[in-house]
Amino acid sequence: MRYRTRVTAPAALLGTVAALSVAAPAHADPETGTPGPETLGDPVFPGLGNDGYRVSAYDLDLAYDGTTRLVDATATLTLTTTQELSRLSLDASGLDVHEVLLDGVPAAREQAGQKLRITPAASLPAQTTTTVTVTYTVDPRAALTPTAWVPTPDGFAVCPQPNAAHTVFPCNDHPSDKADFTFRITVPAGLKGVASGRLVSTEDLGDGRTAYGYRSREPIATELVQITVGDYVIKDRQGPHGLPLRDVVPTARAAALEPALALTPNLVSWIEQRLGAFPFETYGLLPCNNDASNAFDFTGLETQTLTLYKPNFLLQAEKSIGSHMMHELVHSYFGNSVSPATWSDLWLNEGHADFYGLLYRYERGWADSLGLTTMEARMKDTYARGDQWRRTSGPVAAPNEANLFDSQRYLGDVLVLYALREQVGGTVFAAIESTFLERFRNSSASTEDYIAVASEVSGADQSGFLRDWLYGTRTPRMPGHPDWTVTPVSSALRQPQNRTDGHWHDNSATL
Repeated sequence: MRYRTRVTAPAALLGTVAALSVAAPAHADPETGTPGPETLGDPVFPGLGNDGYRVSAYDLDLAYDGTTRLVDATATLTLTTTQELSRLSLDASGLDVHEVLLDGVPAAREQAGQKLRITPAASLPAQTTTTVTVTYTVDPRAALTPTAWVPTPDGFAVCPQPNAAHTVFPCNDHPSDKADFTFRITVPAGLKGVASGRLVSTEDLGDGRTAYGYRSREPIATELVQITVGDYVIKDRQGPHGLPLRDVVPTARAAALEPALALTPNLVSWIEQRLGAFPFETYGLLPCNNDASNAFDFTGLETQTLTLYKPNFLLQAEKSIGSHMMHELVHSYFGNSVSPATWSDLWLNEGHADFYGLLYRYERGWADSLGLTTMEARMKDTYARGDQWRRTSGPVAAPNEANLFDSQRYLGDVLVLYALREQVGGTVFAAIESTFLERFRNSSASTEDYIAVASEVSGADQSGFLRDWLYGTRTPRMPGHPDWTVTPVSSALRQPQNRTDGHWHDNSATL
């Protein structure tokens, strides 16, 4: 992106985009044509996503100004229509949009809530591939709800999950519409720009600025994109089978963080023995330069190929961080390689991440937060809470926005997987896992997809069994453990932690 000199809009005005017409030929009339649906109908976030097209690629070009701390950006989306469209929309919020082009031609635009509506000069036929280019400015420090931006003293990182990628770039913000990504990040002297994927270019612009180019080998869901700018040192090391490992570390804290970063090769080796070869071109950690309690509302986030952490968490002893590092690593398989078809399928992500994270903890001989040292003991404790959690938080696979990341979506999910393994045996369970990951690699999958694979691989219909565990209002009997009992709902049990204080994600049993 070319460097632009201009008068910057006040931060308070960023994202307030009025309905604007562009000097162009007469545009299609969305009132008489076929405007695209402005939702994908997600059961948890019904406003997210836009139907009528699918995105195949994003090219994001961002330039960070170290003085104003603003980001000038151009996002180019390559999309294919699934129906005739007289108007289409992108998810976008907090973006000061300057121009929108369709195939290089200016298009009329308007901001409507968290949607950027775009009207082409003529309706786009079904099955038409087109490019949408949006030029905009954004302030990473702007007060938005939600926001994906994590401001730091020397730049920023992003944490888009679950519903905030569109505060960083205009997009079809839903995990079912994964796409290829390329990034160009321009930064002033003394800073580095890093993104998901592998570094493909470094360009000295001759004016003290450097442009870094990154490309993803596999598609990425919008909620998993990572873009960061800061005073970083890049620490490269080799993982199993020659896998390149890359950590992006605040320069001043690199030495202190090295013991945690050095754990990654063995973590990758352990999970590859259970889930197969690591699915991406690289992996590493990003302990971004912000430890504030409100920097982001979780301990770690599995942004693709580069897991986001607060540095202070990683300064603890291995037994305090190892199982959670495994949790985030497992998301490379469940959540990233295979993304949820809807947000109600989140149990597939968090259940598997906690399941393997806990197995790793107990194999290493580390007691959990309850003082328990085996998976069986932890699951017996969780089983006793089952009916209470189903009453206060709903069934495992039926979350809402308020309880999307509470304990039911972590430990409750693990209990389902444990029950399935008890039902079919360890060997068949492992085959179910590997078949599911291979079949839906680089795409999205639903709860029904997992049930279908479990039935196919086990050679028996598991639909009734799994649906009772996933959607029932009462906790089913645990296979192999007829002596396990569920505490009656009337008893005083610690309830799952709902999102009442703005903090969602710290209910993982691996912490």
